[in-house]
Amino acid sequence: MVFNYGVFVKSEEFKKIMVENFSEFKNKIATKDGDWIIKGFIDVYRNIYTVSLDTKVLSKIIEIILLPIISSFAKRNNFEIIFTEHQNHYPDITFLSNEGEKYAIDLKSTYRISNQLVNGFTLGAFTGYFRHRNSKKNIVFPYNDYSEHFVLGIVYERIEEIVNEEMTYKLEDIENILSVIRNFTFLFQEKWKIASDHPGSGNTKNIGSVKEIEILKEGKSPFVKYGKRTFDDYWMNYLTKDMARAIDSDIPYRNLNEYLKWRNFQIT
Repeated sequence: MVFNYGVFVKSEEFKKIMVENFSEFKNKIATKDGDWIIKGFIDVYRNIYTVSLDTKVLSKIIEIILLPIISSFAKRNNFEIIFTEHQNHYPDITFLSNEGEKYAIDLKSTYRISNQLVNGFTLGAFTGYFRHRNSKKNIVFPYNDYSEHFVLGIVYERIEEIVNEEMTYKLEDIENILSVIRNFTFLFQEKWKIASDHPGSGNTKNIGSVKEIEILKEGKSPFVKYGKRTFDDYWMNYLTKDMARAIDSDIPYRNLNEYLKWRNFQIT
């Protein structure tokens, strides 16, 4: 789906405009008390089924709520936007200016573990289009075509007392239904500024994020000290055990310190 607007906006200005709209985004997904506006799913018999705390389910619902708001934001600020039509394609949203600037935005959500830590984001693949940057496979535009790659992150608190509860209510009881999440924090950062030096969870070949809330909000990942070029080079050469085994190679490094030694500190 493409919305045709358009104006030339540089990366830092684009980021500033987006952050200035956080209050609107938050008001659309949370009540004045900070509770999630979603109470459950309703059927034709007016039964409401409470939402599970499955992170994939929550992430998808949050995305569904935010996409129309982001479309409205784009229209007001004279952008053209493209929403990806495929679940496994990158990015979720492409913003374009009439001067040809392209900005990639992935929508990511995660939950707080404590006041200081979150469970973390996955920040996209470090193989495929990330390494073959003129490729059009599984990506809206080739990676190199984008002026910057951003993450719109949503952090929330889970309501622990109903973590394992799934109940059914009638529509007239909606006021008695507890929201399963609350206390939202938004962040908008360049991907490389919130990336860790470890893959995301599971065996997928995805870049993991840092987990400290303040570092995420301020965009001060370990890569910031060494620059975007280091982030790109680190993840373009990173090998998992399976990847190393497939090419009969040793793993060159497992973290940023080992990488810097591998590169003899030459990249700045």
